[in-house]
Amino acid sequence: MFLPPLLSSLKVSPLIEKISDHKDFKKLLRTRNNVLVLYSKSAAAADSSLRLLSSVAQEVKGRGTISWIDCGDTESRKLCKKMKVDPNSKEKGVELLHYKDGAFHTEYNRAVTLKSMVAFLKDPEGAPLWEEDPEAKDVVHVDSEKELRRLLKKEDKPLLMMFYAPWCGVCKRMMPSYQQAATELKGKYVLAGMNVYSAEFERIKEEYNVRGYPTICYFEKGKFLFHFENYGATATDIAEWLKNPQAPQPQAPETPWADEENVVYHLTDEDFDKFIKDHSSVLVMFHAPWCGHCKKMKPEYEKAAEFLHATSDSPGVLAAVDATVNKALAERYHISGFPTLKYFKDGEEKYTLPHLRTKKKIIDWLLNPEAPPPPEPAWEEKQTSVIHLAGEDFRESLKKKKHTLVMFYAPWCPHCKNAIPHFTTAAEVFKEDRKIAYAAVDCAKEQNHDLCKQEGVDGYPTFNYYNYGKFVEKYTGERGESGFITFMRTLREKDHERVGKKKDEL
Repeated sequence: MFLPPLLSSLKVSPLIEKISDHKDFKKLLRTRNNVLVLYSKSAAAADSSLRLLSSVAQEVKGRGTISWIDCGDTESRKLCKKMKVDPNSKEKGVELLHYKDGAFHTEYNRAVTLKSMVAFLKDPEGAPLWEEDPEAKDVVHVDSEKELRRLLKKEDKPLLMMFYAPWCGVCKRMMPSYQQAATELKGKYVLAGMNVYSAEFERIKEEYNVRGYPTICYFEKGKFLFHFENYGATATDIAEWLKNPQAPQPQAPETPWADEENVVYHLTDEDFDKFIKDHSSVLVMFHAPWCGHCKKMKPEYEKAAEFLHATSDSPGVLAAVDATVNKALAERYHISGFPTLKYFKDGEEKYTLPHLRTKKKIIDWLLNPEAPPPPEPAWEEKQTSVIHLAGEDFRESLKKKKHTLVMFYAPWCPHCKNAIPHFTTAAEVFKEDRKIAYAAVDCAKEQNHDLCKQEGVDGYPTFNYYNYGKFVEKYTGERGESGFITFMRTLREKDHERVGKKKDEL
């Protein structure tokens, strides 16, 4: 790269590629898929930007390319005109534009700092850093283990540290309250934040028992005391807690259903087979302690058991199995949701009965046991354009699509049942677009419980929009097909506008 005499004293990295010819620029975009271009009205106007970009280029070496086009010299002026870029119209006489996969992607409009620009080039589709939010200026942002150790060593004031992940929905919802508290408590307490999602922070996560996001730790004079666990907290809640910080109170364990006084027979892996063999007609409820629908059904089930127990010529007995404890039974009978009712006749499994939920229905059915109507295939068993995701493949699958609308649902939820056909139709409309996906997660499945909690699901259905795997926002629009279609169509129109805006004359 040849630099003009005016810039010979500048420390400009040789990693910055100076371009003046349109063919050279086309070649650059054809051979590099992640390019940040500085357009300047003159060499002098580029001075401070080039100093900063020299450091950025070093940090992103091998992952991103930085180029400079000086629209002030004669040859480059033609290139700027062809690209329809005019840095003279900008206050500082410079403009930063990003090109991805050979086409214009976006104008760089984030913080002009080394950290923000490096973060952008490492993940051009990612959300801005937390510290780029002006409202978060009083949160202490920590970037490395070294910085964390230094902060804990020197800080005398009580300190609250939020360990978070940039994609975490719960974290994003809590951040405004956290940063408001940081401003209101400035001088008395320190509120800090650290993105520990990267694998390089495994030691930190292990040390402070970070098992999910956010994990908030309270320190005094550098010593970790306990966790703060009120993730629904307001700034006032945080301030009040800091006046008298205490360890989370252990919740009193619920009494297992089997230990309560009731006439339901509670079976285990060990005694199940003998019981089923000894009783000719048995209805078994497979349940889980945390299952809300099981708790709701339990009184009805107990009343039915009491009625059958008091009947001289009883048509059957009622039993229950805690499927979270008796895993061999849960696996043998393919229990994937709760409650699941199965009927056993003469020692053999005969029917699965999803419709028996009240005392009357249970007793009426046992008096005349017959096959239930065939169940409708589960949503994920049907051939549709909706992608069904589970905890282990969730993030990786989303990273492959630019725009994904995810429906978090439970199969029993009436609102979900209403939305499913519309969501499915919308997915069909965009099935040929490789950048778009409509996806679904069944939160009733045990394997997805942690995922749904992590993504901020506190009711069904919940719709989250993700950009290349990064959570962006909750979808709160209409739940009809037109709402789902319009939302995605608007995103794609913006994509096409960006590509065609100035730039696609390459």
